[in-house]
Formats: sequence, structure tokens, C-alpha cells
Amino acid sequence: MGANEDQEMELEALRSIYEGDESFRELSPVSFQYRIGENGDPKAFLIEISWTETYPQTPPIISMNAFFNNTISSDVKQSILAKLQEAVEVHLGTAMTYTLFEYAKDHKDQFMENHHPVHSATSISNIISVETPSTAPSSKKKDKKEQLSKAQKRKLADKTDHKGELPRGWNWVDVVKVCNVCSCLQKMVTVTAVD
Repeated sequence: MGANEDQEMELEALRSIYEGDESFRELSPVSFQYRIGENGDPKAFLIEISWTETYPQTPPIISMNAFFNNTISSDVKQSILAKLQEAVEVHLGTAMTYTLFEYAKDHKDQFMENHHPVHSATSISNIISVETPSTAPSSKKKDKKEQLSKAQKRKLADKTDHKGELPRGWNWVDVVKVCNVCSCLQKMVTVTAVD
């Protein structure tokens, strides 16, 4: 059998084995990812295996450069890759993608025994953002002045004199209107009572 036939058979086998497995992801017909460990597990990691044109006679390309692995130190990644390369040497010439994923699952605890999460730049920015509010509380406590729209400002300017004060008797018009309404009502009441 040629390399392409072996790859086609292994691809069909991988699709049937990992159908419905959320940890498995087919990136392309020759590239696959598998998450070792559960989603919230701090010791979980992601392995990517890509086949070369002559795979399985030549070793596949194994990578741990996925963003998912950003908290794993480079020493731990190199250690995992070295152990997987040893398994590749043993299985060279045979379909090994499934075997490598299962080997990683079986040895997860051993692979991650020296793992101490690396805090990347995202955690540093979180620290900075946590410290920022405590250093500048006075700037946020400034009293906000009421914002007026242009129409409200125009109306206010029309009512006030050049000093910004309301003219004497500015609200008398409303009082007079109310008095006129009251006197009209009184007249209506008395006219109705007389009739």
C-alpha cells in the first residue's frame, strides 16, 4: 500500500473512532488536534499532529503551539514532545495518530508532574487593571455637572438677564393665569348656583 492509501484508511478510522468526541478536532484531512484532559483542568493540554506526504513511513509533525497551551512552560512542552517522539520512533511505518493521542492520555499525569502554570501577559494586564482603580479614586469621584441640551441652554438664556439671573416676577405670569382660571371657575359656580 502507498502512503496515500494508508493515510486515507487512518483518516476513516480516526473519524469513526472520535465521532462525537469533543476533545478531537480535524483541522484538515492531514492535521488533527486532541485535548488531553477536561476543559477546566489546569493540567489539560492540546496536541496537534500533522501528517507529511510520506507519513506513516516518515514521522508526523507534532506541535504544542496552540493558544490553549499558553500557560504551559516551554520546558514541560519540550518534555512532552520528546516523550511523544520516542513513541513515534517505536511505531514508525504504522498508523500512529490514534496511538499517540492515547499514549498522551494514559501518561498525562506523568507528562504534567512538573507543570506550574506560567502567567502570561494577560495576567499581568489583569494585575495592572486591578491596581489602577486604587491609585486614581479622586478622578472618578468628581461631581458631574448636569448636562443640558442646546435647546435647554437657549431656553435658559432667554429667561435670564446678562448676569444669569431670572428677572423679577418671572413666575408671576403663571400665578396670574391660575388666579384668572380660579376667578372664572368662581364666576361659573356662582352663575350656576343662581340659576
